Amino acid sequence: HRYMLQLLSATAMAGSDRIVIAGAGLHGAALAYYLTKRGEKPLIVERHSVGAAASGKGGGFLARDWGSGPTIQLHRKSFELHAELAKELGIDSYRRLPVLSLTPGKRSKRTKNICPWLDGDGVADTRYMDQEGGAQVAPYELVTKLVEAAVAGGAELRIGAVEGIVKSDDASRVEAVTVDGEAVPCRAFAVTMGPWAALAQDWFDMPVPMTGIKSTSIVFKDDVNAVEPFALFCGEDDRYGTHLEVYPRASGEVYLCGIGGSEYVDGERLRAGEYPPGSVHADPARVKAAAAAFTSYSKRLGGEPSTVQACMRPCPPDAMPYMGRVPKFTNAYMSAGHNCWGILWAPVSGLAMSELIVDGQASCVDLRPFDPSRFAPKASVGTRGRKRGEEAVGEQW
Repeated sequence: HRYMLQLLSATAMAGSDRIVIAGAGLHGAALAYYLTKRGEKPLIVERHSVGAAASGKGGGFLARDWGSGPTIQLHRKSFELHAELAKELGIDSYRRLPVLSLTPGKRSKRTKNICPWLDGDGVADTRYMDQEGGAQVAPYELVTKLVEAAVAGGAELRIGAVEGIVKSDDASRVEAVTVDGEAVPCRAFAVTMGPWAALAQDWFDMPVPMTGIKSTSIVFKDDVNAVEPFALFCGEDDRYGTHLEVYPRASGEVYLCGIGGSEYVDGERLRAGEYPPGSVHADPARVKAAAAAFTSYSKRLGGEPSTVQACMRPCPPDAMPYMGRVPKFTNAYMSAGHNCWGILWAPVSGLAMSELIVDGQASCVDLRPFDPSRFAPKASVGTRGRKRGEEAVGEQW
């Protein structure tokens, strides 16, 4: 510990007022963007590349009114922020769209023909799920434009691996972040590493339970015709073991997930480096099943996918994100574990965390339900009896 502190040269210490962000996915990118709007010039450290994981390979579905309990505020505020960012950053892929539910089965005279590209024989019925509260964005376009805007505002992007932290003598502050063996001084440190935030468990001596859900996705492309905007949620298709979600984009791409066969990677495997960013690959069997299912729904758009890929989304045990200050530290923060709503919630997470870091409190939403320390062991009850210093002596109640 003392040796690492000695590595902080006088020159390096001049940059110690900088905020360091670990991870250049959507949550790190949004945080950096909103920090630069407050006059900060953060350093973003990314192990692989911008949007290398789910932030570059997700579907990008946005739903205003699909939250529940404490996440209602996240859905509504972030849906509003997505529209603002589309204008501020020139996001071409952003658009509003209705949402349909599809029941797989045999087409009949009773099958409703709402969406023109659902022309296959495997559609038993369709209905509207949400006509006003749906939208979409291509996440890779969003994450790259957020980072570009942040860099234009004074942020710095550095490719490197965050390996740990250097604590103050009283262990109440992060003095520096260790990047590829170098101690990089910081004023504040934010972990925005998606499933790999599980690594921070050792840095902060705090439980960070996390499951990485490794899933395959495929993309079809219509280079000739515009694809009418309908997001599609399909029921269970027993023929193929799929539960497809379909998102046609303004570019002519048609993105599919909900393919089935997801692998659940626990935090121990993530910390062991079993699936580093950029090394998550598709399951060929699930690609074949998804392509067959979709082709039965859409003769016009189905066939062979143009892109086959996979990513890993981060999911804490209660399916709610970690957002807030790390306990016992005055300047350490976490924004990770946003599960299947990571793309939707990225703007509000970035804005709220920027407020927390700069102002000491988030004002756009209430972060208390997402406390990063909520899985830490609670102080034991029955400590109101006689004590010898901090040591309980005799009966406690």
